[in-house]
This record gives sequence, C-alpha cells and structure tokens, in this order.
Amino acid sequence: MFENKNVLITGGLGFIGSNLAIKLVELGAKVTIADAMIPEYGGNLFNVEPIKDKIHINFTDIRSETSMEYLVRNQDYIFHLAGQVSHIMSLSNPFPDIDINIKGTAVIMEALKKFNRDAIVVYTGTRGQYGSAVSLPVNEEAPLKPKGIYEISNLAAEQIVKVYNDVFGIRSVLLRLTNIYGPRAQMKHSKYNVANWFIRLAIDNEVIKVFGDGSLKRDFLYVDDCVDAIIKVATNEKAYGEIFNVGVDKPVTILEFVKKVIEICGTGKWEFAPYTPERLAQEPGDYYSDITKIRTFVNWGPKTLLEEGIKKTIEYYKKYKKYYW
Repeated sequence: MFENKNVLITGGLGFIGSNLAIKLVELGAKVTIADAMIPEYGGNLFNVEPIKDKIHINFTDIRSETSMEYLVRNQDYIFHLAGQVSHIMSLSNPFPDIDINIKGTAVIMEALKKFNRDAIVVYTGTRGQYGSAVSLPVNEEAPLKPKGIYEISNLAAEQIVKVYNDVFGIRSVLLRLTNIYGPRAQMKHSKYNVANWFIRLAIDNEVIKVFGDGSLKRDFLYVDDCVDAIIKVATNEKAYGEIFNVGVDKPVTILEFVKKVIEICGTGKWEFAPYTPERLAQEPGDYYSDITKIRTFVNWGPKTLLEEGIKKTIEYYKKYKKYYW
C-alpha cells in the first residue's frame, strides 16, 4: 500500500514521527522528514538511525511558507505530527502553542491547497481536547472543553485541517491520541509524556512522585499500536474526513501503572505528592478512550499488552541510554 509512495512526516525526528518513519520505510515508502529540531521538543537524529540512509531529512520549520510549499509537492501522504506538545510548557509560555500548532498547521494546509490537493493528510491531536470527561469511556461525540492553551491549540489545528478537508477537498483524518509510551521518546525532562518519564525514573532507581492518591484512571498506548492506527486510517477511504480516538479501552490507575513499571524494571520507588494549585486547576480527572469508532471504520485496536509494552520500552532505553539521557 505504501510501496514507492511519497510521504512527508512533519516532526519526523520526534517520538511518534520517527517510529512512523521506520514503519513506512519497511512498507516501501519514500520518506521525507521535516523537523525544526527545537531544543527540548524531542527531535533526535538517533531515533532514525536504523533508516538514516533510506530517508531524506529537511531541517525546517512548519511555519515557513516557502519550505512547506516546496515540501508538500508530489507527496502522496502528509503525516502532520509537528507541534509544541507540552501541556506544562504552555502554562508558562502559551505563545509557541499558538504560533507552531495553529499557524504551522494553517501554513501546511494552505501549501497543500495551492500545490497538492490530492495528498492525504493525517493530523495527530490529543485527548486533552475533551477536557474533563462527562462520561466514561470518552467517545468522539463528547463535549470539547479543553482546560489549557496547549489543548486549545490542538483543537484549533484539528478544525483548520477539517475546514480544508470540507471546503477544499483535501482528504484528511483527524486523530485524538491518548497517553503514548515506548521507544524513541524525549527523556531529558518531565515536561511532557509522563509515562516515559516514570520509566526513566525507575531505570535510574529514583523516586516517582504520584500526585493525589494515585487513583486517576488513564489509558496508556504503546507507540507501535499508535503507528498502526495512523497507517490504517491513512489508507482507508472510509476514514477520510473523520475524527477518531486512538487509545485503549481498558484503563489503569496512575498508581497501578507506576507499580507495574517498578516491578518490571526491578528498580525505582514511588511516593505520593500533593498537586500544585495550578496543576490541580487544569487536571481533567479520569480519562480513557472509547475506540469503538476506529475499530468499526478501519478494524484497528491495540495489540500490545501493558506489561509487554513497558518491558520493551525499558529494554530499549537501557540499551540506548546514552542517546536519550
């Protein structure tokens, strides 16, 4: 399905983007990666080490109109993963969210409108677009009440892509991702991707702080399953123009996840910690995904058990620690 297809991945040196690039190369695609390598955002050349001679990397910013107008031409698929992805960073400086996530998305879609309306676009947003759950599990029809600028910017970007799908016929799929964990993530700080940060702390035999009483429910999805979802929606016409949750319909509590990480790693400790007032105000509460729609449309569901995914993740970072710590 991807044999000799031209593919552009924005944010392709980051966590999900690099895992996607590796899979697409395996499927025969001609992959171009666009990444600005902004410090602390997770871009890492080692992420694509297995395919470095089989891809083209363009070090550029999605906010650059000239770059995007050049890169989108002749592409069969655009996987738009680039963005400011830290809820924590957005609390102290909301402007990168607005500038990168909203303007950058508009730049890409406008470039496609001008030069390549035939490309298929997959945009990856966040479960945070829902805000606090009205009922569980959360389906795609749930109210959208994001509780921070990061989540608002993702929702705005999603709606921009949807407009270009509806008005200009640029076939697009909109995904709302849950908590993704696994190899090739940013591991230098805790400003985003809490699941992987817990794994780092356990590997380093440090204390994992569990906020509140640890009873918050979350769904944690292994990155290979996330990549599988992205690929399936891109290649299924029934998915075009649709919004899908990508997650796990079997939640665990934060404390259960932490205990499982420590058990599998064989090192690490945990302790309860109080919320900061700011963090508590923006905590959406329990969340886990209703994935009935994506299962129905493209026959996707998670395959990796939590224990298996944590084990693979720990093994990867222990082996390649020097490239991530």
